[in-house]
Amino acid sequence: MTLSDIRQALDATVLWGGDRLEREVHTACGSDFMSDVLAYVKEPALLLTGLVNPQVVRTADMVEMPCIIFIRGKSPSADMIRLAEERDIVVMSSPKGMYEACGLLYSKGLRGKCDGDD
Repeated sequence: MTLSDIRQALDATVLWGGDRLEREVHTACGSDFMSDVLAYVKEPALLLTGLVNPQVVRTADMVEMPCIIFIRGKSPSADMIRLAEERDIVVMSSPKGMYEACGLLYSKGLRGKCDGDD
């Protein structure tokens, strides 16, 4: 899926990186625990999270995630958006909750691929 497809599916607002929505992602991870993201995500994936702090951007950068989507309408600070811009990570916000957002993306063919998945 492209980030544009994901934006549309989640009714998301692009906060930074609108010119990068042609990027494709093949896996996703939904988590508020950045330690789990670091431990289990082994390939670039979309990150869905309700956690809003700079560690989210740093974690996404460490595992080469191309995009972070903040769920439940949460919005990162201007400093977080600048940090994501420096690391070339697209940032969006969706009004959907975690369960619904993950379900919508899964139903459209986007899968999770983490070492911790069963």
